[in-house]
Amino acid sequence: MRSLTKVRFGSIHADAVTFREALDYIVDLVRDGHGGYVVTPNVDHIVLAETDEGLRLAYADASLSLADGMPLLWMAKLLRTRIPEKVSGSDIMLPLIERAARDGLRVYFLGGAPGVAEAASATLLTQLPTLQICGHDAPPLGFERDPQVLQKVLDAAKAAKPHLVFVALGCPKQELFMRMAARELAPAVLLGIGASLDFIAGVQSRAPAWMSRVGLEWTYRLLKDPKRLAHRYLVRDRAIAGIFLRQLVRGR
Repeated sequence: MRSLTKVRFGSIHADAVTFREALDYIVDLVRDGHGGYVVTPNVDHIVLAETDEGLRLAYADASLSLADGMPLLWMAKLLRTRIPEKVSGSDIMLPLIERAARDGLRVYFLGGAPGVAEAASATLLTQLPTLQICGHDAPPLGFERDPQVLQKVLDAAKAAKPHLVFVALGCPKQELFMRMAARELAPAVLLGIGASLDFIAGVQSRAPAWMSRVGLEWTYRLLKDPKRLAHRYLVRDRAIAGIFLRQLVRGR
């Protein structure tokens, strides 16, 4: 695999790749046959990683790290470097599934609420009849802390023999899971996708494209679910200012 230019944000990084390069790189990981996993950092991940060593390690070991959010592109520019495009898990999931359908790659969905993966699968198969969905699993809350349940989840995924595993557990759970599971599920490649299954299944609506382009997708999500997201966006993520300013001063 070719080397990638890494752009540092606090204690984690994103790779400077275009959308097309990211798509090709993931397919090349599958064809390489050694497995791996893909993370998608955003502002909240940068903030969480300051105090979460497991998340930092998950980013350090990732095969590919894709900038999920315009703020990362703006920060990179101010740091006198460049990330060419925003590539979130939700952005790349459908094009990657289209490639999977075209190239005969088997996909597996892990995570989401009960019934969401089935609904998403039905929608995808309507659009892409040749897509090979080899399985899905919605593990119970806290499954990763129960060794027996965790092993059942891993065994089910391995038995399905997927090429791509789309992991919808949310941060930091999905990143920690992918780091732990990547070797056992190899040669499958794992991709963290957050709420993407909900979007495809119609359980949640995604922000309009123009809001995503101007960096306001978080505003749309906050208005849709203020009770769950207000503390994250309005309190916790304010720490990004200090993280970025510290890095900016050090860089100069």
